[in-house]
Amino acid sequence: MAANAYANMAKTASGAGVAAEDGAVSFGSMIEKAATESIATMKNAETVQAQAIIGKAGLADVVEAVTAAELTLQSVVAVRDRMINAYQEIMRMPI
Repeated sequence: MAANAYANMAKTASGAGVAAEDGAVSFGSMIEKAATESIATMKNAETVQAQAIIGKAGLADVVEAVTAAELTLQSVVAVRDRMINAYQEIMRMPI
């Protein structure tokens, strides 16, 4: 699970976003793509859980989907915390 999440983030960071004017990947588009993928992972976990309730998915599928969703949530929270800390550091800089 963790290896797949790391590989997905590495793909995102390596240039899967929209190119900026100077040819570099836009930070905003990279964050947007990561957020979109995170939402898709969470929705997938919900879908698998619903399928398990009606008997169309196995326990292993549910555990895998929930674990992926949990890892995604932890990653999103960590990125959010880093962004807030960076903003606070910028605000403390003298003009």
